Amino acid sequence: MIEAKNIIKRYGSLEVLRGVDVTIEKGEVVSIVGPSGAGKTTLLQILGTLDRPDSGSVTYDGVEMNRLNNNELAKFRNKNIGFVFQFHQLLPEFTTAENVAIPALIGGEKNEIAFKRAKELLDYLGLSNRLDHKPSQLSGGERQRVAVARALINQPKVILADEPSGSLDTANKQELHKLFFKLREDFQQTFVIVTHDETLAEEADRTLHMIDGNFEQ
Repeated sequence: MIEAKNIIKRYGSLEVLRGVDVTIEKGEVVSIVGPSGAGKTTLLQILGTLDRPDSGSVTYDGVEMNRLNNNELAKFRNKNIGFVFQFHQLLPEFTTAENVAIPALIGGEKNEIAFKRAKELLDYLGLSNRLDHKPSQLSGGERQRVAVARALINQPKVILADEPSGSLDTANKQELHKLFFKLREDFQQTFVIVTHDETLAEEADRTLHMIDGNFEQ
């Protein structure tokens, strides 16, 4: 489904990624672990088309990202890739339903369809009584579930998560981890998760260890 070949990324004289190769299959839950500064988040950003490699290629189902211009890339990303970040990055001035619907609206979906889908996802995630709440009125676990709903709104091929449980307490971490596997079971969702959480890494189908800009062999 996702194939990255010989990904190299430099920032000035610093080579952050050094010829990374990785293939992710549909429906896999893959964790990427390693020390800070190993290049994990940089790789995730490149897999998510938020950044371009200096050399190498990223391909989704035969579509090579390097061949797309910035406009085409933005449209592809909106439709095919969902993101979950450590600190959820919800917009504070919008309600829960509005935060979830935004990617669909950006993608050109009609208001009524976008909000209908948002409400369905929030109901699925146990947040049907939080539709009109602002992020400041939600708990940390609730905010992260809203972020998951937002990532799912366009029914993307893959969810990329960067330390998704890093800001949660133990109980909410466990709930979020269970949710990822339930989403895989219910929607055949693919996950690539950068994490320092050993429990989540161990639960994944596959764990990739990154050090000094490449995966350990």
